[in-house]
Amino acid sequence: MKMLLLDFNEKVGRENNFKPTFGQESLHQDNNDNGVKLENFATSKNLMVKSKMFPHRNIHKYTCTSPDGKTHNQIDNFLIDRRWQSSVLDVRNFGGANCDTDHYLVIAMFREKLAVGKETAKTFDRQRYNLRTLNEPEVREQYQNEITKRFAVLEYLNDEEDVYRTWENIKESIQTSTKGSLGLQELKGNKPWFDEECLGFLDQRKWAKMQWIHDPSQSNVDILNYVRTEVSKHFRNRKKTYLRAKFEELETNSKIENIRDLYKCINDFKKEYQPRCNIVKDEKGDLVADSHSIVARWRNYFSHLFNVHGIKDVGEAEIHTAEPLVPEPSASEVELAIDKLKSHKSPVFDRIPAGTL
Repeated sequence: MKMLLLDFNEKVGRENNFKPTFGQESLHQDNNDNGVKLENFATSKNLMVKSKMFPHRNIHKYTCTSPDGKTHNQIDNFLIDRRWQSSVLDVRNFGGANCDTDHYLVIAMFREKLAVGKETAKTFDRQRYNLRTLNEPEVREQYQNEITKRFAVLEYLNDEEDVYRTWENIKESIQTSTKGSLGLQELKGNKPWFDEECLGFLDQRKWAKMQWIHDPSQSNVDILNYVRTEVSKHFRNRKKTYLRAKFEELETNSKIENIRDLYKCINDFKKEYQPRCNIVKDEKGDLVADSHSIVARWRNYFSHLFNVHGIKDVGEAEIHTAEPLVPEPSASEVELAIDKLKSHKSPVFDRIPAGTL
């Protein structure tokens, strides 16, 4: 399903020759040059402009308002492949959304049947235990006492019981004790510096914008510009304060050599996965962006890399014999191995972190 959402800065009228692509519900009566370019582009790519095909009131059609507050345009469009055009149920703007811009939020509703595989992948809950509390002696002692009591009950299990059932009992005991003693780790938000005070400033900006929409007078314009300036200034100051505190925390962790917290704080500032552009260099060092040229470049590269014929000395293959019989580990060796585990390593499918063992 190919969809395209973009501000084309165009005006399209209700001419009959535009009807197959744009329909008859456009906000404008006349078209401009960008409208003709959009029609040619959509026709060449077998697309339909569904944002101009639904009958709505004009207040729900325009997507942009000029600074004078009186001129409205419908220049933000939603294009979809003609094969899937029946899946779009409605497209309209929502003027109540506070985006702090002269454009309005455009929402498209579509429905499509998707094939569901018979075998679904295993999904795990996102809850994680707060293992940092194990550094506190009181919490660690409480956890040890809790898990000792629960394992004392498991000592009376029958030896002939199924091993899988026994493991389920052990896993349930560990998870229950960990959740009750350590608690769950709170998920971090996208903007930790955004609090209730910032939310109040957003409400003020939204109220000022709604007043400007209902009455685009000069006084309301001045009030809106003043509120925008104050809100932006407050957000910048709060973000600077938060970043200054995080930098001081990084400096402190670096001085005391707290490497785990140092890298955890650094990862909070790292961006997520950014896809790389599909560009390579040819033999001369020039950039190549064409798909056929890229494939040819890789073909030549691997051809010179692997098609090398030569005679190499082949030594005798080493024969590894089986290891001798190793006795079972003792209880002290097991405890020593558990102590060497990384406590903050991600749990596997049983959802039990190594630090709780």
